[in-house]
Amino acid sequence: MGRRRNSPVNELFGWIRKQSMKVKIFLGVVIGILSLVGLKYSVKDHNHFFVASEAVHAAGIFVLVYKLITKKTCSGLSLKSQELTALFLAVRFYCSFVMEGDIHTVLDFMTLVATVWVIYMIRFKLKSTYIDELDNFPLYYVVIPCAILSIFIHPSTHHNAINRMCWAFSVFLESVSVLPQLRLMQNAKMVEPFTAHYVFALGIARFLGCAHWIIQVIETRGAYLFVRTGVLWIPVVMLSEVVQTFILADFCYYYVKSVMEGQLLVRLPCPV
Repeated sequence: MGRRRNSPVNELFGWIRKQSMKVKIFLGVVIGILSLVGLKYSVKDHNHFFVASEAVHAAGIFVLVYKLITKKTCSGLSLKSQELTALFLAVRFYCSFVMEGDIHTVLDFMTLVATVWVIYMIRFKLKSTYIDELDNFPLYYVVIPCAILSIFIHPSTHHNAINRMCWAFSVFLESVSVLPQLRLMQNAKMVEPFTAHYVFALGIARFLGCAHWIIQVIETRGAYLFVRTGVLWIPVVMLSEVVQTFILADFCYYYVKSVMEGQLLVRLPCPV
């Protein structure tokens, strides 16, 4: 036990925990930059980041499917986050189907089907294990602003205007769809393993999506911000990706800390 408490991992996390918030933010930025540099030089086609992001998201959903099948409980899961996820996936699948029709369409369809199944299980089969009072994030706080924003800011492509607005809506909604899940975990102060794996997968997926935009902007020396898709579209999309990445960064820190310390549960000593 003494060796475990004095392990390098525990020493490292103990040192980080004692640092000020400014130091923690600085360390996080440094790790993020190093990760971006590694991805930039190891992946030649940066469009693969989107495929990887969607694949990781799908893997996270299937972790939830496994949990619901084997554990017979939905405790710790936010129904509202799953409903937001299903909504943005349904809209994005429609847009992808009529505008592109590629591997993204297949991945979105698979993830959407799995998400709808999770919602069904929470609402009906495992309803008795759902903690409704902890899942108290109002959905209209995010759905309505995303819908309004998509009317004014959307890509300026050759596609139908309604389709372009729908695409923007799905992008904006995806960036905040995890908020109800984070609120539930904040209320519970503890996250069981399968839910933690799922949220961590969302964090990795969002980082990959964010990496695509940042690397594209760096390689084009900023010109990518003003390509033929509208003056504000790409800057706003980048902002939404960065926002969600930072939203999930704090949880990912506690997740990695718990895993490295051999803990099954992720404890959140402060609001996420």
